Amino acid sequence: MAILVNLDVMMARRKMGLTELSDKVGVTLANLSVLKNNKAKAVRFSTLDAICRVLDCQPGDILEYLPDEDE
Repeated sequence: MAILVNLDVMMARRKMGLTELSDKVGVTLANLSVLKNNKAKAVRFSTLDAICRVLDCQPGDILEYLPDEDE
């Protein structure tokens, strides 16, 4: 996968757990868990916006592009 989700890193920096983030963002715990564990195939901009607002960060703090090794 070329896009790495560093949600757990930002949550740790903000000392916030998944349950608290879920409550503040308004996204289910299950959906945030999928995102946090790099299992998500897509993320809505509205969700990304809410996460960035709550964690006081930029999208680039959460999403990282990693080129495939075979490229």
